Amino acid sequence: MVQLQNQFPENYSFAADGTMGAGEMPEPDVHIITSGGQSMPAHSRILASASPVLERLIARPQKRRSSVRKIHILGVPCDAVSVFVQFLYSSKCDEEHMEKYGIHLLALSHVHFVPQLKQRCTRGLAERLTIENVVDVLQLARLCDAPDLYLKCMKLLSNNFKAVEETEGWRFLQNHDPWLELEILQFMDEAESRKKRTRRHREEQSLYIQLSEAMDCLEHICTEGCTNVGPYDMDPNKNKSPCSKFSTCHGLQLLIKHFATCKKRVNGGCLRCKRMWQLLRLHSSICDQPDECRVPLCRQFKMKVQLDRKRDDAKWRLLVRKVVSAKAVASLSLAKRKREDEPRVSTNYHGMRSYKPNLN
Repeated sequence: MVQLQNQFPENYSFAADGTMGAGEMPEPDVHIITSGGQSMPAHSRILASASPVLERLIARPQKRRSSVRKIHILGVPCDAVSVFVQFLYSSKCDEEHMEKYGIHLLALSHVHFVPQLKQRCTRGLAERLTIENVVDVLQLARLCDAPDLYLKCMKLLSNNFKAVEETEGWRFLQNHDPWLELEILQFMDEAESRKKRTRRHREEQSLYIQLSEAMDCLEHICTEGCTNVGPYDMDPNKNKSPCSKFSTCHGLQLLIKHFATCKKRVNGGCLRCKRMWQLLRLHSSICDQPDECRVPLCRQFKMKVQLDRKRDDAKWRLLVRKVVSAKAVASLSLAKRKREDEPRVSTNYHGMRSYKPNLN
């Protein structure tokens, strides 16, 4: 058992306000009674200053007149109570004690309102979570209002549910706490739904980024020309090197070539041509300089939209906004990368600026 008498030097005493000062250590005036019936001497001022719950218990009127007050801390091992009281004296708890009594210390810190120890136990138990103990720790975190530990337990349980199902703790939970079992299953269902929503959002964002790149390539092809396709007034024999988005640009050039020679597009029977029509319409919806734009049919699509605004459906407007947003994000990311690649400017102590290369 931890010997509390040796926690402080003998030449310390307590002032009238309860603070420690030089002098003799006062005699213990409180006895803590544990589940094993053992009595542990302690000092009421230390206990009261560390825990408001213990302070109320100490201030409670006694039924019998006695020089020593008694406080019962039951339901946990005697050694765990010793470590708990040691923390009230020293505000320290080593790893060995946390390993042995972490669960009991969390319960004691919650019941007696010792936030510092509760945070220490929450971190310690989170670091020691396993498949075997996660159900027990989860139940305790729920009872002791430890949301960080509760969430960590839920995530571990959700990610390793098949293995947790085989443990004794899970079988006990099913037989004695069906509400917590339902809570766990609901958490797992919501977690799976969040994963699906996140996956769908990423796929949508990837599509919008691809469409944004396609818009840039379409304007690039129709203005400057690329490897195989360019404006009608540009020399076709002039050699063009691949652009920075050549994978997207090359596919778009093949689509433009097909669109120019396809026989089915007149009757709307070609899927590739329909895709080209949609790209041209999307460019027209985004373009803010239709009078100067060299992309085919840009002005025509603009005029058609102005004449027939009722048919400009909500889904199409949403698509246009998403592509514009993706284009803005991509341009900001590109500008940020350029700034990071540029040499950094620093000022020396003479006030003169010097250049430092970016080594990251």
